[in-house]
Amino acid sequence: AVAALLFLLLWRRRRRAGGAGRVCVAVLGDLGRSPRMQYHALALARHGREVALLGYLQTRPHPDVLRSENIRLVPVAELRGLRVGPKLFQYVLKVLVQSVQLLYTLLRIDQPSYILLQNPPGLPSIAVAWVAGLWWGSKLVIDWHNYGYTIMSLSHGRSHPLVLIAKWYEKLFGRLSDYNLCVTDAMKKDLWVNFKIKAVTLYDKPASYFKETPLDLQHNLYMKLAKDYEPFKPRAGSPSADRSAFTERDGKSGDVVKPRGRPALLISSTSWTEDEDFSVLLRALEDYERFIKEGAKLPALVCVITGKGPLKDYYNGLIQKLHFKHIQICTPWLEAEDYPLLLGSADLGVCLHKSSSGLDLPMKVVDMFGCCLPVCAIHFECLHELVKHNENGLIFRDSKELAEQLKMLFLDFAALEGKLQSFRENLRASRQLRWDQSWDQIVLPLLGNKE
Repeated sequence: AVAALLFLLLWRRRRRAGGAGRVCVAVLGDLGRSPRMQYHALALARHGREVALLGYLQTRPHPDVLRSENIRLVPVAELRGLRVGPKLFQYVLKVLVQSVQLLYTLLRIDQPSYILLQNPPGLPSIAVAWVAGLWWGSKLVIDWHNYGYTIMSLSHGRSHPLVLIAKWYEKLFGRLSDYNLCVTDAMKKDLWVNFKIKAVTLYDKPASYFKETPLDLQHNLYMKLAKDYEPFKPRAGSPSADRSAFTERDGKSGDVVKPRGRPALLISSTSWTEDEDFSVLLRALEDYERFIKEGAKLPALVCVITGKGPLKDYYNGLIQKLHFKHIQICTPWLEAEDYPLLLGSADLGVCLHKSSSGLDLPMKVVDMFGCCLPVCAIHFECLHELVKHNENGLIFRDSKELAEQLKMLFLDFAALEGKLQSFRENLRASRQLRWDQSWDQIVLPLLGNKE
């Protein structure tokens, strides 16, 4: 092993000058559900870099990625069917096979000057990317979204041997990177204090296409979704053929209006994993239904929960057991171009992301804020770096508090004033940086404006 590393180091010296202008952006996960890495690729392509975007191709990436002449998708086959022997043996076998598979893929691309890697998942991708960097003479940049070992601890507990090994692994190989990015100042501090890794904070920022949706586009989206999802269809007694649950197009003028008595549209998005407990939202909705039965003047509610993930079937089972009269819930998977339109059309966002490390921020809230959509978000340690309570949204700690917030926000739903409107106006006035501006200020100098 030592001889092999020495050989790679010699090759690194020989190949240092190659790969100018090329960057490999890699994630050992689904590219379509890795928006930040897609944004990195688009930013690099915008500056004339040739980008190899490497990962699983389960979900279609954003059309801008597919259209870019400077971005080449490099698929990695997802491993399935390794269910032989005990679970520990299966895990070790999976890591070994993934290591060989990922290294083989990285060594087949054109020589890059940088490898920009998402963590997590870091096992085995950090070590493999480092070895590939030695071979190519590439600099390794790790983008720390969270810690892999804290995600593992949700299933196994903090003291499980696999979790302890994963922590040691991230600490050891993370130090071998040339540059490090992270998503919060809290994580930047933690990386230095506990890992002795220097990082630069690159906050998630919304892409330019996350913005408020014009009423005409809202109507087109609702009519499209109404073909497949019942909650978007007009209520009984609405004979118009050009009407959704939320909008109606005037037959004479062609103008789109929001009819009186329309339901409120609440949206949440999720990867359906252990770090988001959607039973909190379901219990809050039960309370909301009770408020209406007790006489509260609240609108009917359509709750849309988007995303894919391992726990979706479990929560769909819970949803089917609920029998609401004034609330409808659907869990669609939206096309990449429709998701920003729906965020820009909604009345309120709800975020149940509870960071496994307490150090990362939910990108879904970043996107919602880009659409000037107020948010109710569950509390965790560094959430205040993004959500300002009573300014651009509300922070809650349990289902009872969320239910009371929904009641307070929607009591004046028909009016053009109140908390919801105030939060939206604050978001409009904030004029937050977009991803491209933030990336140019923080990442471009690291990589060098010119090779």
